[in-house]
Amino acid sequence: MSIIIKLDIILKSKKMTAKELAQAIGITEANLSILNSGKAKAIRFSTLEAICSVLNCQPGDIIKYDPD
Repeated sequence: MSIIIKLDIILKSKKMTAKELAQAIGITEANLSILNSGKAKAIRFSTLEAICSVLNCQPGDIIKYDPD
């Protein structure tokens, strides 16, 4: 079982770079990269809220649970 991060797919559909998103939500590109790669152990709700606000999406658009 694992959590899959689909942030790169959303970014492409919104024609936005990870650098632009990081600047818009006030985190470093390195921290956004860790999240996007799936290596993050946690995400703050405030960060998730900021991402959803900037990308005009829902948390489920970014995060997917795969039971296999």
